[in-house]
Amino acid sequence: MSILINKDTRLLVQGITGKEGEFHTRQMIAYGTQVVAGVVPGRGGQTAIDGQVPVFNTVKDAVDATGANVSVIYVPAAFAPDAIRESAAAGIPLVVCITEGIPALDMVATYEFVQQCGARLIGPNCPGLLTPGAAKVGIIPGNIATPGPVGVVSKSGTLTYEAVDALTRIGIG
Repeated sequence: MSILINKDTRLLVQGITGKEGEFHTRQMIAYGTQVVAGVVPGRGGQTAIDGQVPVFNTVKDAVDATGANVSVIYVPAAFAPDAIRESAAAGIPLVVCITEGIPALDMVATYEFVQQCGARLIGPNCPGLLTPGAAKVGIIPGNIATPGPVGVVSKSGTLTYEAVDALTRIGIG
């Protein structure tokens, strides 16, 4: 079942050169997700992930060059609202923010901006999205899920993993 991401997802990673961004980008690529760009201000023109992913200074530059249609955010909480807004303003229709600890009032204004841009925001402080066998965006372990007729949505990462694992073990997927 694919609703928000699929094998055609073209993913942009904001914060790709940071510890978490790099680690999870490697995991997403290994899963088969098309990671087409990274964004780190001041590092445009470089590459990340052993030269596999071009890095851009802005989301707009990355979208224009690669056709990215989903953004995942691995930046510190102080910079996450601006990163979310930058993705929405650049026309990314789906923004996934893994970052935790963002002040609630900052997110209220950010969410309103995202809605005005016509984008959808998943997060912040979420494990991301997984379409088994197709694409992974975020930190969800790809090995716990199999394709099937059930989708799981949860605020809790750990409960998500447990529910998905249980469904997989009983053959529902």
